[in-house]
Amino acid sequence: MSNPIPIKNPFHKLEGYNCFGCSPENELGLRMHFRVEGDDVLCDWEPENHLQGWVGVLHGGIQATLMDEIASWYVFVKLQTAGVTSKMEVKLLKPVKMDKAPFRLRARLQEMKRNIAVIQVELYMNDGILGAEALMHYYTYPQNIAKEKLFYPGIEYFIPSEKA
Repeated sequence: MSNPIPIKNPFHKLEGYNCFGCSPENELGLRMHFRVEGDDVLCDWEPENHLQGWVGVLHGGIQATLMDEIASWYVFVKLQTAGVTSKMEVKLLKPVKMDKAPFRLRARLQEMKRNIAVIQVELYMNDGILGAEALMHYYTYPQNIAKEKLFYPGIEYFIPSEKA
């Protein structure tokens, strides 16, 4: 496994940015942070109590949101563009117990079908048990359109040592 590379969040300066998944200033949000390890994007994440579904279990909708968010960051960093979710195939495999946090999410590209990125995402509890997985289908834009219309700043703003 290669050395982890932290991913910077370049959107914090964008007026109106308050993403539920990744904004560090959204107090009600998930405040996710990401890193690159080899071909994967990872996130270690600690839930707050108000994100429970059933007693002691992370809400399934929050699990889907976590997997959607990390897939979007995969698109930003690994595909070096922006996109939108077009389809989510989520499998909730086991109860994701709140006391099994922090959780680890891992995203990797399964395939590209023209401009559709199919991203495999896994959500693990801290005991290594796979709690949920998803195939996230992202409609990806050409980089010039992503920059012009979707605020994509370029890879150098996520990982400064990288050149676009």
